[in-house]
Amino acid sequence: MGFIPFIGLVVFITGLSIYLLLTSKGRFLLKSLVTKIKPQEWRFRYGKINYLRSRFLRTITIAAIILAAVIAGNTVSAQVTPPLASLKSVSVPEPDNLGDFVKDKVAAIKLGKTLFWDIQVGSDGLSSCASCHFHAGADNRSKNQISPGLLRINADHTPNPDTVFDVGGAPNYQLRKEDFPFHKLSNPNDPKTVVSDRNDVSSSQGVFDTKFVNVKPGSAEDEVKTEPDPVFNVGGTNVRRVQARNTPSVINAAFNFRNFWDGRAQRIFNGVNPFGLRDPNASVVKAENPNQLKFVKISLNNSSLASQALGPPLNSFETSADGRTFREIGDKFGRIDNRTSFNGLLQDDIQVGSLLSSIEGIGDNLKQIDNRKSLSGLLQNILSIRGTKLPRVLAQKLTRLRPLGKQVVHPQDSVLGADSRWPLAGLKDRTYEQLVKDAFRPEWWKSNRLIQVDAQGTRTFVNRADNSSQTNEYTLLEYNFSLFFGLAVQLYESTLIANDTPFDRFLEGKTTALTKQQQLGKQLFEGKGLCIGCHVGSELTAASVSNVAKNGRIKRAPFPPNSPEDNGFFNIGVRPVTDDPGLGGNDGLSGNGQGNPLSEARLAQLGKFQALLGENPPILSPPLSPNETVFADGAFKAPGLRNVELTAPYFHNGGQATLEQVIDFYNRGGDFGVLPPLNLSPEEKQQLVAFLKGLTDERVRYEKAPFDHPQLFVPNGHPGNERSVTNDGTGKATDSLLEIPAVGRYGGSGTRNFLN
Repeated sequence: MGFIPFIGLVVFITGLSIYLLLTSKGRFLLKSLVTKIKPQEWRFRYGKINYLRSRFLRTITIAAIILAAVIAGNTVSAQVTPPLASLKSVSVPEPDNLGDFVKDKVAAIKLGKTLFWDIQVGSDGLSSCASCHFHAGADNRSKNQISPGLLRINADHTPNPDTVFDVGGAPNYQLRKEDFPFHKLSNPNDPKTVVSDRNDVSSSQGVFDTKFVNVKPGSAEDEVKTEPDPVFNVGGTNVRRVQARNTPSVINAAFNFRNFWDGRAQRIFNGVNPFGLRDPNASVVKAENPNQLKFVKISLNNSSLASQALGPPLNSFETSADGRTFREIGDKFGRIDNRTSFNGLLQDDIQVGSLLSSIEGIGDNLKQIDNRKSLSGLLQNILSIRGTKLPRVLAQKLTRLRPLGKQVVHPQDSVLGADSRWPLAGLKDRTYEQLVKDAFRPEWWKSNRLIQVDAQGTRTFVNRADNSSQTNEYTLLEYNFSLFFGLAVQLYESTLIANDTPFDRFLEGKTTALTKQQQLGKQLFEGKGLCIGCHVGSELTAASVSNVAKNGRIKRAPFPPNSPEDNGFFNIGVRPVTDDPGLGGNDGLSGNGQGNPLSEARLAQLGKFQALLGENPPILSPPLSPNETVFADGAFKAPGLRNVELTAPYFHNGGQATLEQVIDFYNRGGDFGVLPPLNLSPEEKQQLVAFLKGLTDERVRYEKAPFDHPQLFVPNGHPGNERSVTNDGTGKATDSLLEIPAVGRYGGSGTRNFLN
C-alpha cells in the first residue's frame, strides 16, 4: 500500500469517527449499527463474558465504536508494518543447551525419523507417530474417524462426556462429503439458519481398548488384555478408538511456542513427559562416570516438540495399551521386564479415583454406560494424562527389534537411504541401542550399574540384577529412553519445514509467484478478512516462538473489557466451550485429577507462573487482577497455514471439509463466538481460497525430501460398516490396512486429499 492511499485511509477513518460521534445523523447511524449488531450476538453464548453487556455507561455504544476502530486499526497496521519475509528467513527454534545431550545431530535426526515412522513402537505392532501424520503431516483417512463428544463438560467444568455418535450413528462409519460441515445452515452466510448441529469430532483412529500386560522381547506386539470398549464397538466387537481432537500437521510445528491444540506440551522439555516444569517429580539419571549415577532434573527450552512427542506413545487412544510406560517400549526392543513400576501404578490409581469422583452424578447423559470402571478407562487417557508416569520401559521393547523391521526403506531416502535393506524391510547393521549411542552423549546411556525400583517405588543404584519378583532393574539407556525419544523426534520434525511455497517466493520478490487472484486474496487476508489477527508473522500464527518472544506469553485483548489471554490462543466460536474447554482445561497432574490450569494467564493470577513456567510473568497494563476473567475456555492454538490445502478436515473438531466451508464460517462470524461478520462477496471468497492454496509447498504434496518417508501400513477402519464388523476371535474387529509406499528424496505421486 502506497503512502498516499495510506494517508487517505487514515483521513477517512478519522472523519468517519468524528461523523459518528459528533453529528446527529452519525449518532443515528451508529445507533442503527448497534441495533443490527445485537441480533448477530457477538458474544460468548456459553461463557461468562458478553462484550456488549452493560459494564460502563453507554457500553454498547462505546464497544461498537472501539470494535469498529479495532477492525480498522488492524487493517491499517497490517498495511504499515514492515513487509513479511519468507519463512526461509526464520531460524528453526532450538534449545540452547542441546549440546549437553546430543553429540551428533545428524545421527539424532536419523534416530528420530526411525522412531517416528516405526510401527513396532505401538503396542499393537502397527501404530506409530506417522500413523496419524502421514499426509502433509496430518491424516487423510475417512473411515472409522469419528469420535463422539468425549471432552464435553458441564458449566462448572465437571466431566459430561457425550458418547453418542451423531455422524453415522456408530463407529466404523465411512465419512461422506455431505456429512460436512457438522454445523449445517440453510444459508452459510447467516448463522441463524441452523438446520442441524452435531458435536462429533473428525479425528484419527488409533489402537483398540486394551490393558498392558507385558512386552515380549523380540516381538513387535505387546502382551495385552482386550477390554470391552463401552463406546468404540460395533455390535459388541471392539473397533479402533478415535482421538477426541482433530490431528494437526507436524510440518512447521517446530515454530510453535507450545504444542497440542490446548498447549499442554510445554516449551520446556523435562526429559520425561509433556509437562515441563509443571511436573516437580520429573527426573532422569546421569552417569558422572560409568560407576557413579545420580538423579538430575533437566530443562531444555524451545522444545515443545520434544514435550509433545512423549504423549502419543503412552496414550491408550493413539499407540499404546493402557498402562504401558517408556521402559516397556525399550524392553520391546531389548531386555525383559515383567512388571510396571509402583510409581506408575500409584499415579494411575490417583487418576482413576479422581475421575470416578468427578464423574459421579452425571446421570442421564451416561445411561448407556453402566460400568464405572469402563468409563474411567475410556476417559483417563484421552489427552495423554497417562504420559505423566515414569517413562522407562518403552526402551526395553525396542532394542531386540530391527529398526523399521516391518517396513521397507527406500534406498534413496534422504535420511535413512544408506542404511536401507531394500528390497528387504528394516535398517541394516543397526539396532536402536546403537542409534541411541551414535546420537547422544555417553553420560546419558553409558553405565555399569542398573537402576532398581522396588515394590514401594524406592529407586536404588545396584551393580547387578537380583532376579527378585519384588524389584525391576533398568539399564541407564532404558531408564532414559524418554529423553532420547523426545529429543530425537523433535530434531527430525524440525527438518520438516515447508518454506518454498508460492507465497514465500512472492515475499522474496518474485511477483509472478502468486496469480492475480491470489494477490487479491492476500490483500483480503491482511485486510478485510481479518485473518492476520491470528495468523501473523512469517510463520502465519500468533502461537509462534518469535511472536511470543516479541509480544509476551500473556497479553490483553484489544477491545473491552481487555481481558488477559494466552498469546496465540483464541476462541473463534467453532463449538460451544462446554463441548471442549481447550486451553480452559487443566494439566491433570495433581492428586485430585485437576492439576493446574493450562492457561498461563490463569497461572499468573494464581501466582504460580514463575514456579511452573520458569520465568516471571509478563507485566500487563493495567496490572493483572486476581479476580478478573481470563479468556481461556474454548480457546485453541492458532495453527500455521502452510499446506492448509492438503490438511482437511479443519479446526480442532475436524468439522469443516473444504476451504470454502472454512471461509463461509469466518464470513458469517463463526458459529458460537464473537467474530464479526465479514460480508465477503462470492468473488472475494474465491480470492481468499486461491491465496490459501498459494501456501502449498509442492515438496509436501509430492513427498520430496525432507518429506520423504519409509513404507507405512495404517489401519483404515474395519471390513464391514457401522452396523457389522468381523470379530477376530479376541473381541476385536479385523483391520483393513492401507499401504503408504516408501518414497525417496525425489518424491512420488503423493497421496489423495481427504474424501478425494
